[in-house]
Amino acid sequence: MAGGSPRHNALCSTVNAALHGALTGKGCHVFSSDQRIGASAGERYVYADITVVCGSVVLDPGTKDVLANPGIIVEVLSKSTEPYDRGLKWEGYQRISSLSDYVLVSQAEPRIEHFRREPDGVWTYRAAGAGDRVTLANGAVLDVDAVFAGAFEISGE
Repeated sequence: MAGGSPRHNALCSTVNAALHGALTGKGCHVFSSDQRIGASAGERYVYADITVVCGSVVLDPGTKDVLANPGIIVEVLSKSTEPYDRGLKWEGYQRISSLSDYVLVSQAEPRIEHFRREPDGVWTYRAAGAGDRVTLANGAVLDVDAVFAGAFEISGE
């Protein structure tokens, strides 16, 4: 989302830094919100707040900038985008076979929601609040308190 609130942008930066730190040396790449993702190969492209690819970056055929193999997608929720992030966008993300983790970060409270694809293909859900941690499929950990440290001192939704 271009032009997000200061809190939205701060949370994106904090999660991006946490993932970068957790995945350094593990062959993973953390991308910002400028990275296009193929939600439906050759038909529909979207932008997430943060995207992670572990291993080789694969692009949609015929493109030079559309990721075909995200492993982790993070969205920082905004009042204006939350229905889309939980609805149509999430439906598209579930069709991406490489996706193992979908993470939703609240701007209203210290809360991280985590959808994880299990080996049998079934998605599990967990919500984490203050004092909790979220462990992603590749072992990266998001500490809720660290992600939200100082966030509510900044203007946001």
